[in-house]
Amino acid sequence: MLRIGEGSDIHPLAFGHPLVIGGFVIADAKGARGHSDADCLTHAVIDALLGAAGLGDIGHHFPDDDDQWKGARSLDLLSMVGEKLHGLGFTIDNIDATVFLQAPNIKPIKSTIAQNIAEALGIQPFQVNIKAKTGEGIGPIGKLEAIEAHAVCLIEEPGSVELPPQKESRPRSISISLPMEEDSAPPQPPGGANPPEDSANDLTAT
Repeated sequence: MLRIGEGSDIHPLAFGHPLVIGGFVIADAKGARGHSDADCLTHAVIDALLGAAGLGDIGHHFPDDDDQWKGARSLDLLSMVGEKLHGLGFTIDNIDATVFLQAPNIKPIKSTIAQNIAEALGIQPFQVNIKAKTGEGIGPIGKLEAIEAHAVCLIEEPGSVELPPQKESRPRSISISLPMEEDSAPPQPPGGANPPEDSANDLTAT
């Protein structure tokens, strides 16, 4: 059986903190504040995977009031989640994620981000898709006050069996011949079944 998971995360931006997106550190930018390295994208992916597997959320496994995870590298947390799913027999099919950030432009590093996430999970880069959006100058994203990320994933349960494709079924036409009833005999011409001979033969000259 296929299972779908969804995850999201948001962090405030401030100078003096690193900006980490999918394990990629961007210098000279407002960074995200958080308990770990505040890798918003990776946190969203973690939540999506945990949700698909029915294992709760990132706060349950890596609570932000536990000093064990203070300053932790989020890609390492992602690897732990990937190993957990693998140990339970789940297979990750694909991940699709969107980063909402006004600046800087992350388009040039999207492929590197996808590679980082894929390596952390032991899957191929083509199974990870990264999209980027700005806030169009509106709200916390547009005003460079926050970074947000959403992610969805598709995983397969242990023992999932792929069913063979079903053949197209076409409606069958059946021809039925019904017996004619006596009352439904074809109509007879006027005068009965055997009309009289031409009456002109009975005329005599006068």
